[in-house]
Amino acid sequence: MKALLALLALAPLSSFADTITAQKQPLNLHAIGMFFVFVLATLAITWWAARRTRSTADFYTAGGGISGFQNGLAIAGDYMSAATLLGLTSLVFTKGYDGFVYIIGFFVGWPVITFLMAERLRNLGKYTFADIVSYRLDQTRVRSFAALGSLTVVCCYLIVQMVGAGQLIKLLFGLDYQMAVVVVGVLMLVYVIFGGMIATTWVQIVKAVLLLAGGTTLVLMAMSEFGFSLENLAGRAVQAHAIGNGIMGPGSMLADPINAVSLSLGLVFGIAGLPHILMRFFTVPNAKEARRSVLFATGFIGFFFLVVCVLGYTAIVIVGTDPKYFVDGKLGGALVGGGNMVAMHLAQAVGGNLFLGFLSAVAFATILAVVAGLALAGASAISHDLYATVLKKGRASEKQEMRVSRIATVCLGLVAIGLGLLFEQMNIAFLVGLTFGVAASANFPVLIMAMYWKGLTTRGALCGGLVGLVSALVLVILSPAVWVTVLGHAKAIFPYDHPALFSMPLAFAVIVLVSSLDRSARASRERAAYADQFVRAQTGLGAAAASSH
Repeated sequence: MKALLALLALAPLSSFADTITAQKQPLNLHAIGMFFVFVLATLAITWWAARRTRSTADFYTAGGGISGFQNGLAIAGDYMSAATLLGLTSLVFTKGYDGFVYIIGFFVGWPVITFLMAERLRNLGKYTFADIVSYRLDQTRVRSFAALGSLTVVCCYLIVQMVGAGQLIKLLFGLDYQMAVVVVGVLMLVYVIFGGMIATTWVQIVKAVLLLAGGTTLVLMAMSEFGFSLENLAGRAVQAHAIGNGIMGPGSMLADPINAVSLSLGLVFGIAGLPHILMRFFTVPNAKEARRSVLFATGFIGFFFLVVCVLGYTAIVIVGTDPKYFVDGKLGGALVGGGNMVAMHLAQAVGGNLFLGFLSAVAFATILAVVAGLALAGASAISHDLYATVLKKGRASEKQEMRVSRIATVCLGLVAIGLGLLFEQMNIAFLVGLTFGVAASANFPVLIMAMYWKGLTTRGALCGGLVGLVSALVLVILSPAVWVTVLGHAKAIFPYDHPALFSMPLAFAVIVLVSSLDRSARASRERAAYADQFVRAQTGLGAAAASSH
């Protein structure tokens, strides 16, 4: 699950705003050199992709020519972010077993996508998840809502990514925050505008390979300090950690069961409502490759999460007992970037400045890949769903749609840069909860009901989706993360940080109630059309023809 995602859990410990005042990393020539190598390599990929991007299918879905293995790597690259390496490692470093439980929450949503969604997404969709939702419903109204939900999620995520990118690059490379945000925004625009999904896919693949290689190398180097014995590591970590044996058992982080369940629902079902993840299933040629891509992605992501957990425990011993990181007897005072940079200090401790430079460049690559995927998802919602289908009623030419896509990408890039600069001083942890809450409450219920429930009608989809969207937004605003931390009120009106437990069931209830009460002639036709959709979803008949147009 994107830049500094784990800040949601780390918010009670230290807000992201606290890292703004941390000192910058001394100039690291290794990191800067590897940064330029990566940028030049990805620009070369973009130049190659631009020569192959000739149609809307190429731009949105790489022409449907990505294999399951390649797409699995790209999905992993899209999903594993700086938060995975930095934030989650720091969470285990701080909380021990609680951090491991939290990591699992980011992983268990993949079986939902594998068994319930991957095959049907590929068979029913063309470019965006709105294709599935509107398959038998009113194209204009449903696509407008789907585009609204997609853009809401994309914009929230872009804020998180851009602020995370600015702070990360500021700390690791010594650049000013404003310059770092602009650099990320400009590079993202180049990748998406010129290379489209082909360039974005290969940037994500390269990034995933680098992240897997870097993390694996780091964990092997760190475990060599313990004779590659997990038992030895656990024993020394217990001795070194401030709360001792507490790091090997559940603690207070998820002590509130309602908050824990709500967080879990948001993480599990929010993944299945993220537009830039769903888009990846339209890049493969058929449903079989869609399933294979999820299988590979699940393997890569699961392996890396285990790596991250081990890194957190090794950091407890290697970084947590190093005298240079103690100020006035307290750990963390000299950690550049605060607690969120534990993985970087571990890299420096076991591999020196050269390995720190490599991992810094990889961390930057993770943000670029995710931002590019987000921008492409937002641009496709504007150009394909709103412009080509809603405004032009399907009469827009491919050239016109491509032009609108590129204009939309530029606009989204400028918005992302502007929001990144605007939110520099704000604690952005609540945006993570907002993003997953909106995805789980607005996008997922409508999408899953459109695929599986014959009784869904346009009215039900619109009412349920809008109720999920609005309730998630309102509950997050009224939560402690925003009402108290951001707005400065003494007590939150809504006592929980995560809205999904309340907003997602509400969305489902409204969808079922309104659809069941809808007796209009249109509703009858929509129910009757489910038989055709069911055959297409199961067999893929017609999917290849739709993708080629």
